[in-house]
Amino acid sequence: MKNYLEFEKEIKALEEEVDGLKSPFVSEGISEVDTKKIQNTEAEINKKLEETYANLNSWQKTLVARHEDRPKANFYIKKIFTEFTLLSGDRYFGDDKSVTVGFGLIDNKSVLIIGQEKGEDLNTRIERNFGMMRPEGYRKCIRLMKLADRFKIPVISFIDTPGAYPGIGAEQRGQASAIANSIECCMSLTVPNISIIIGEGGSGGAIALASSNKVIMLENSIYSVISPEGCASILWRDPRKSLQAAEAMKLTAKDLLNLRIIDEIIPEPLGGAHRDPESIATDIKYSIIKNLRSFENFSKEEVYDHRKSKFLQIGRDQGFSQSSDLDNGGLSYKEPGIQKIKLHIVQNKLVYIGIGLVFIAGLISIIY
Repeated sequence: MKNYLEFEKEIKALEEEVDGLKSPFVSEGISEVDTKKIQNTEAEINKKLEETYANLNSWQKTLVARHEDRPKANFYIKKIFTEFTLLSGDRYFGDDKSVTVGFGLIDNKSVLIIGQEKGEDLNTRIERNFGMMRPEGYRKCIRLMKLADRFKIPVISFIDTPGAYPGIGAEQRGQASAIANSIECCMSLTVPNISIIIGEGGSGGAIALASSNKVIMLENSIYSVISPEGCASILWRDPRKSLQAAEAMKLTAKDLLNLRIIDEIIPEPLGGAHRDPESIATDIKYSIIKNLRSFENFSKEEVYDHRKSKFLQIGRDQGFSQSSDLDNGGLSYKEPGIQKIKLHIVQNKLVYIGIGLVFIAGLISIIY
């Protein structure tokens, strides 16, 4: 049974009409199937899907990212990688089912695969804690990322979580330090790490595994420091203002690419990834292979510097570049020309105001 979102009511009605047309059984008995009408209705469905998904706002994209039929991490792991070997446990407390971790092959090369898993139905969602990782999950990932780094094996992460689990047990076992250590581990790797946001990329629970050389998003996924509902509750004291919050947060793939927080967008099939999971899995596999090949000739120092420079550039026009000055950690900040001009004007604003007044006075004297 298909699940439909609020803005897909017309599409639902048309698809139910097609299902009825395909059935030869009617109230009068068996009748001939009207193939022409089926084709016309299916064409209308495609047109309606194209119009609807071309004009989604940020809140609607959030709903698509959370769609219960959307392919999850375990689906992609099975479709993209071969000889996957599951590994469990953090060697301190236990195993966290909300994250799947193991080694596998892609393009005949070994990789470490990390997948935040929400679950497919109610029972598996409860077992997977709805994709909200606990400290032992992050520690499991840290343990295996360090192992991959030691053996020069790239790391691939599938991000899909509303955020880290905020329960009292998780806090007692060091949730905050586990997330911080996971970010530090990701940033310190000397092997390429690639993160694909396949649904929700929520808060520190996502960035703990998405501090990567390449951060890639599916077209209808989201990536933010907080959920739109949480943002609306804090800023407007009204969770119903989720639409305004979603627009203000710039959490869509297109917005984040423009801000250079992510590196690539993978287009989704018409109507979202849940309508053609096989196709989107193929596209993700191609993107992973392409990005892994781009790092083939990098030394481990270059891989590390690439990641460091990428994050230092966020929010800056030109960011940091390699420097021979060892005192600043090997990177120097390149201030853009426009920024220099603005700073010069601000520092000498009285001079420019005086010049402006003299110029205006000269014009007045010429006119009169």
